[in-house]
This record gives sequence, structure tokens and C-alpha cells, in this order.
Amino acid sequence: MQKKKTIYVTQSDMNRLEKLLELLEEQGDGRDQEHLLQLEEELHRAKVVAPQNIHPEVVTMNSKVRTKDLNTGKETIYHLVFPGDADAANHKVSILAPIGTALIGFKAGDIVEWKAPAGMKQLKIEEVLYQPEAAGDFHL
Repeated sequence: MQKKKTIYVTQSDMNRLEKLLELLEEQGDGRDQEHLLQLEEELHRAKVVAPQNIHPEVVTMNSKVRTKDLNTGKETIYHLVFPGDADAANHKVSILAPIGTALIGFKAGDIVEWKAPAGMKQLKIEEVLYQPEAAGDFHL
């Protein structure tokens, strides 16, 4: 597994993600517990910055990124969203999905990896196509 790199999360994303995790823990149905713990670990190690100070190439909530699968060479554009907005057919991935947790806080040029049923997956973030903070969309 790769060395844990510093990731960056905006204060507003951190607040909303912590509330989401609290809500899911209160519901406590036990599903995806291991994955929720992984997201919590990512958030605990994140460096929190003001939304207006986040680098424009960092993946934040509601960002669109172009990635390259290092195993297959296939490029895909993903849109990182909250669970209610997830739509696999349109490549809108939930922050609660392993790939969503892997993407948050990393930047263009980084390689992210996570454990999938078929083994370790590795994606290179080729480009951040849209980041709400860089576009001035601080309400997203």
C-alpha cells in the first residue's frame, strides 16, 4: 500500500462530511462499516483549509476529474458527489464509495489506490476538470 500522502479538504466539505458520518453512525445498520471507518481515517489525516484557499487542482466535493486506470489505461471522468446524488450510469460517484473516498483531497498528478473485490485498483488523477471552489461556487 502506498505511503499516506497529505490530503486537503475544505472546511465546508469537512463539516458536511462529518455530519454525514454522524448520521450514518446513528442509523448504525452495520453496512459498509469498514468503508465508513476508511473515510473517517482519511478525514482525520486531512489538512483542513478555507474554501477560498484550496488549490484549484485538489479534488473537493462536487469536483469533476479525468482519471486513468493504471491497470487498463482506460480514461474516465468522475464527478464526486454526496450519496443522494450518486448515479453510476453518469459516473457520479458517492464519497461513500471506495473510489470516492480514494479521490477526496488528492490533486491532479496523484495516484490513488483502494481495495476492490477484484484486487487493488489504481487511478491517476490526470486533471481536475471542475472544482466548485475554483469556479467560485462556494455553495456546492
